[in-house]
Amino acid sequence: MKEDIAVFIINLKNIRFKIKDELDRAVATYSFSGPKEIKSGDLANDQIEVIDSDLLLATLNDDAELKFTIEFAKGIGYVPSEELHNSVDSEAIALDAFFTPVRKANYRIENVLYEDNPSYEKIVFDIETDGQITPTEAFGNALEVMNKQMSVFGKVFDLDLEATKTKGKSESVLKTLLIPIDMLGFSARSSNSLDRAGIKYIGELVLMSESEIKSIKNLGKKSLDEILSTLEAQGFGKDYSLDGKVRADLIEKIEQLKK
Repeated sequence: MKEDIAVFIINLKNIRFKIKDELDRAVATYSFSGPKEIKSGDLANDQIEVIDSDLLLATLNDDAELKFTIEFAKGIGYVPSEELHNSVDSEAIALDAFFTPVRKANYRIENVLYEDNPSYEKIVFDIETDGQITPTEAFGNALEVMNKQMSVFGKVFDLDLEATKTKGKSESVLKTLLIPIDMLGFSARSSNSLDRAGIKYIGELVLMSESEIKSIKNLGKKSLDEILSTLEAQGFGKDYSLDGKVRADLIEKIEQLKK
């Protein structure tokens, strides 16, 4: 082998592996004869998937033979080789274990114009992984871990987290239902018809059936289609039904706003 053992180990540490079939551990033995350039892809088998298959591992001379065994394991974060000495065979070489597939994770907050309202914000995540999982999977796993950890506080304060989640969703829906009509970008004809009918908020349209909306004075078919498509875009299509509590709160809130 042209490379010495130190270079071989460095090359091996640069390769990213993935254990198949939901196994926690796997052991694979390899045997190669020269002349040959051993690439990372040569280490793939029925149990092990190699993420980056074109990395150089070693170069064998004409009469060289190389045999070695690798033990693969799943874990979390980073584990230095010093902590692994007691868990491997005395003749084995323990390597630093990199279990974290995320290479970079950043976020930023940006202002966004929503229905002519500049007060909204959006969060943009920039996630890069080593290929063992996708950025979307990494983000989903992070959310799952966060939810499990935060649930501890719910137990400490005896909170009904499901009820809190439902309440938060209801409040979000109610907030959307109270968006003024003039923020929805309707044409002048549609806006005038709704204004003459005394309809000020999107929630008033959601409370009405399609036939009731159609019966609004001077509302033509084009305006009706515009209103229905806007409701659909806001998540209030014809199949949408208001929760009883949200409906009652909406009616009460609209009455208060119109006083």
